[in-house]
Amino acid sequence: MVALSQKALVTSADKPSRRSSFLSFDDAFRLASLGSALIVLIVLLGIIGSMIYGGWPAFREFGLGFITSSVWDVQRDQYGAWVAIVGTLTTALIALVIGVPISLGIAVFLTQLCPPWLKRPVATTIELLAAVPSIIYGMWGLFVFAPLFARFIQIPVSSLVEGLPLVGSILYARTPSGVGVLTAGIILSIMIIPFIASIARDILDQIPPVMRESAYGIGCTTWEVVRHVLLPQVGVSIIGAIMLGLGRALGETMAVTFVIGNANRLSASLFDPGSTIASRIANEFNEAIGLQLNALMALGCILFLVTFTVLVLARLLVARVKTA
Repeated sequence: MVALSQKALVTSADKPSRRSSFLSFDDAFRLASLGSALIVLIVLLGIIGSMIYGGWPAFREFGLGFITSSVWDVQRDQYGAWVAIVGTLTTALIALVIGVPISLGIAVFLTQLCPPWLKRPVATTIELLAAVPSIIYGMWGLFVFAPLFARFIQIPVSSLVEGLPLVGSILYARTPSGVGVLTAGIILSIMIIPFIASIARDILDQIPPVMRESAYGIGCTTWEVVRHVLLPQVGVSIIGAIMLGLGRALGETMAVTFVIGNANRLSASLFDPGSTIASRIANEFNEAIGLQLNALMALGCILFLVTFTVLVLARLLVARVKTA
């Protein structure tokens, strides 16, 4: 009896120490998690700070004119970002217009219409496209796609629309070389399709089968099931997938550098060469010094701001869809 009471006392004496050790381990885990989150914020603030520090001389020299000016003259140290900004937004918009419908079509086909024997090969191919390096897309676009695009698209379309009031200015190529803003947008659309399609497919696969079966049971067609049952359930997630693709399109560098033509001029024609913020930085950063280097850093700040604005708008759109 005495031995049992002594054992109980020892056990009760050990409990606080064990409890304190558990609490210390829990506190360490909490601190490690907090540190992991803070590292991301610190790195982000460091990137923003270094870009602002490097680009501030250009903003101070040119003011708001740096954003609104179309001049980029290295010899005279005159720099403006407007051409690169327009090129970045235009190519990203073209990529979304082409890539989003194709991506959603692929996702719907794989989840609703594809026969079982074909589903795995198509899904694997889509995932492999996402793993292709961007420089490979750029080389393929320059040496394979651009000549074919010039021969079978630019030249016939330019001959067809030449002299027309509005279409003629948008789809007329003065020098049909195959490279240009539209070519860059098409290459970007090919690059973002695997990301959007893979995410949309996984999202559609998560919908409970009973919802589809119920819709088919009351006589709905496949289009009605997709339009009125599936898409409303995954609308928010689809927007997130599209924003992921848009972020890839806005920041893409090497592929666009190969196929956009890298010309510092504004043109109404989508067939004419242009430039983006990323392509200009890639072309000139290696040899830039002085104010030119500051201007390129300022371009990086603008690209960050554009991307941040797009993400904020995406968050607002997602919140609006959730409350609708």
